Amino acid sequence: MLKSFKTEIQPTQEQIQKINKTIGTCRFVYNFYIAHNKESYEKEKKFISGIDFSKWLNNRFIPSSPEYKWIKEVSSKSVKQSILNAEKAFQRFFKQQRGFPKFKKKNKSQAKMYFVKTDAKTVIPCERHRIKIPTLGWVRLKEKGYIPTVKQGYVIKSGTVSHKAGRYYVSVLMDVPDTKKSQLNDFGLGIDLGVKEFAVISNGIVKKNINKTTRVKKIEKQLKRAQRCLSRKYEGLRKRSHNRKGEATRQTIQKQVLRVQKLHQRIDNIRTDFINKCVNEIVKTKPSYITVEDLNIKGMIKNRYLSKAAASQKFYEFRTKLEAKCKELGIELRMADRWYPSSKRCHQCGWIKKDLKLSDREYICECGYRADRDFNASLNLRDALTYKIA
Repeated sequence: MLKSFKTEIQPTQEQIQKINKTIGTCRFVYNFYIAHNKESYEKEKKFISGIDFSKWLNNRFIPSSPEYKWIKEVSSKSVKQSILNAEKAFQRFFKQQRGFPKFKKKNKSQAKMYFVKTDAKTVIPCERHRIKIPTLGWVRLKEKGYIPTVKQGYVIKSGTVSHKAGRYYVSVLMDVPDTKKSQLNDFGLGIDLGVKEFAVISNGIVKKNINKTTRVKKIEKQLKRAQRCLSRKYEGLRKRSHNRKGEATRQTIQKQVLRVQKLHQRIDNIRTDFINKCVNEIVKTKPSYITVEDLNIKGMIKNRYLSKAAASQKFYEFRTKLEAKCKELGIELRMADRWYPSSKRCHQCGWIKKDLKLSDREYICECGYRADRDFNASLNLRDALTYKIA
């Protein structure tokens, strides 16, 4: 079974220069492939595959354009992977799963340095405190013992090195032996996701909204001030563009950009950690099945009143991680239809209250049944008879 492990690394200054050069080259090749395909389609109405573009780039374009020889100075595996990533973006666009591929921007779009085993006999060594990455050599790990070592019998298939908010991370794909699936209990769970509370589970557990905590609100306040400060610095640079102090102002802008990125990263880490803990706590009960609602997240984000709240909850990340954990432990994950009236249906008698408003936080039925709106929805999801298996 393939499993991914990600941790922070502490590269030397020389290694940082190599990483930044490789990531910059991969970003350039990614954008070049998109631009070349747009030009080819406008002229010949033809789409160029990633393999054909790689052959054209190495055999025709670079030999005829000596000023682009620096593309071959970095790892060829990383360059080829960036081309394949761009091709996947086009394939998703053709299948109408995503929009048209966008160009990657420096310091805004995340590009990665890809590395892989060169052949079947090659082994990428990994110890408790360091990992040997091709073209970089030994790199120190900040979290010691997090990645399983080669001495324990694990094999690293491939990996990536990424840069975000002034920090460098390595993510490796390892071949991990399958764990024995434990005995599951004979009950199921229904999970109602929402904006007021993150999740209300049918067993009575309520997961609070992490974005309403004092910790997150304090960082969001700091982020608001830092972004306001950054905006003023840009405005000041525009006014003093002809002044000699312009270069110094650009340096202060870069420092402020890094502060803003670090605050974004802190908030994102808090939310991701909260989701991981929620998923682990739900799975530890070992239910035979879990039912969640197939939410229309795109529609929620388009709503200007719900967009920020829905995006900060990270519902899609919760669903993908829950799906991976359920698949690993053999738990059946059921997806109820988004039009299933889980909130409007009475769990006791089955009557549907069509005039239920979003402001009604308590469900009151004609049969005398009274319950919290979200808890009633979680019970209905648990007992739903129409669903799809994820």
